[in-house]
Amino acid sequence: MSKPDKITKSVLTCDMEGRIETFSKGSEELFGYTADEAIGKLRVSAFSPGLVVLGHVGGWLKASVKNGTHETDTVFLRKDGTQFAAHIRIRPTFRNDVQIGYCGITHALEDRRPDEVMPKISIATRLLAALVVTRAPFLTAALVPVAIGAAWTAAQGTLASFPWALLAMVAVGAAALHVAANTFNDYFDWKSGTDQANTEYFQAFSGGSRSIELGLISLPGLWRLALGASIIATVIGAALVYLSGPGIVLFGLAGLLSAYFYTAPPLRLVARKGLGELLIGLNFGPLIVGGTVYALTGSVSALDFAIGLPIGLLTTAILWINEFPDAPSDASTGKNHLVVVLGRERARWGYALILAVAFGLTLAAALSGVVPTGVLLAMLAAPMAIDATRTLFRHVNDRQLVRACVTTIQLHLVAGVLMTVGMFWGGI
Repeated sequence: MSKPDKITKSVLTCDMEGRIETFSKGSEELFGYTADEAIGKLRVSAFSPGLVVLGHVGGWLKASVKNGTHETDTVFLRKDGTQFAAHIRIRPTFRNDVQIGYCGITHALEDRRPDEVMPKISIATRLLAALVVTRAPFLTAALVPVAIGAAWTAAQGTLASFPWALLAMVAVGAAALHVAANTFNDYFDWKSGTDQANTEYFQAFSGGSRSIELGLISLPGLWRLALGASIIATVIGAALVYLSGPGIVLFGLAGLLSAYFYTAPPLRLVARKGLGELLIGLNFGPLIVGGTVYALTGSVSALDFAIGLPIGLLTTAILWINEFPDAPSDASTGKNHLVVVLGRERARWGYALILAVAFGLTLAAALSGVVPTGVLLAMLAAPMAIDATRTLFRHVNDRQLVRACVTTIQLHLVAGVLMTVGMFWGGI
């Protein structure tokens, strides 16, 4: 009587960010990677279709923590891209009663086809994939300064009636330019090898969208999306030229060139020792605020640009804090932003200075009467800035730094909304 064929089992462990820490011989046979290719270089998301990662993996991990283990049939990917049906058992791993990651034990289901075990992909998951590819949740970085520019225009009381249609066009145009910037960024970071080298990123907060890595979109598809967003912004810009004036051309060109050359060669401004940070601060502050004022009124002054400085600095703070986890891989691929140039320890003080200047300018402008005193509402967000700075100084080299990344994003939104409300309310 013949013995049954031995079932190949993959046993691997990962940390809380999904980075592979151990990779068994069975894992090598099942997935096609060597241990050297996987350990410290891949995340477990590399073995699943992107829509499965977005729609199910997070829930499986939570279930394993709640119940002690979780088992399911699913579809996995080999190194060559082929899919296979498999069964996986997941359990959390601990050290000194503190969870440090997960262990997954997997074997192929030779008698099942991938389509028979593919987890159901909901419409919500497909919509989430679109949000991931475009990084739409971060579009507040463009929309908040549009709101500030609109509030500043309203506060000055020079318009007989507020041009809401123009404001809607500006908001859509700014969002389209931001999508173009995000997708050009992902495209060129992947082509340069920066994303592939980066295993230190905090998912959703740094390291780009990872949409190509997850298989949510192809490299040519990302290029087409970036061009499409640029075309939408250009069409809206052309309409605004007709409705508001020819000056819109200058704002539009500045935005498009910035979106492209932030990561595109030969300029690759993000790698130019501070030019990337300067570009982000100017574009997502003075340029958008001043451009909004021009689109709504047909004219713009130096003060209109200056009003955008605080929110531009807060946007720079988001970029700055997200550069910390990415710094080692960025340095290895020549992406020499200021956190790489200064080093993590000294760069902490740069982050603190950015926030201090942002709130200092807001306070000075309100107390001097340059802007309505209602803008002082934005100072209510200062404790968030203090909290993020403390977290950065204490956890610059460990995973808890992600708390500072999250707080900085929230700080930008909260302070920006308070500034908008205060400016509009104070100008009534």
